[in-house]
Amino acid sequence: MDETLPLFIVSGASGSGKTTVIKELRGLLPDVDIFDIDSIHPFVGDDWSKIQNIWLRVARNIAESGRISIICGTMMPWDVEKCEDYPYFKHIYYLNLHCDDETRELRLRARNWSEEMIQDHKSFAKWLLENADKAYTPPMPTVDTKTDVHEVALRISEWVNGYKT
Repeated sequence: MDETLPLFIVSGASGSGKTTVIKELRGLLPDVDIFDIDSIHPFVGDDWSKIQNIWLRVARNIAESGRISIICGTMMPWDVEKCEDYPYFKHIYYLNLHCDDETRELRLRARNWSEEMIQDHKSFAKWLLENADKAYTPPMPTVDTKTDVHEVALRISEWVNGYKT
């Protein structure tokens, strides 16, 4: 393949709905490969640099076959830029999934998260909203996950389709 393709990252603080939207998104975008960044975590451990490098390599290999990938998981531009395969992509686009603090707290408590971890992710979610226009190029759009999962997936698919060509 002579032309490089973009990569799409659906990001957001924990509890925002990244994993939940994947199945619905796959139904709307059958020509796009969609991955949950956390799916390899049990095999790799907490080495997030390695995890990000693995996923960019997977996405690069898929792009070499002419297909686009979406990685659903929290990835920051300055970390992604350090990945070996970063230069391969035409551009890397980010979208933020967001939910209100009460919803996030309920979701994370259901996972038995500590109070400290819950507060950290509430703060991180706020940071993402405050920095979506400053830390991301183009500015990172935000999709609120308080609507039903199909609507969230539809918004993500519209975003991807806007940049695919």
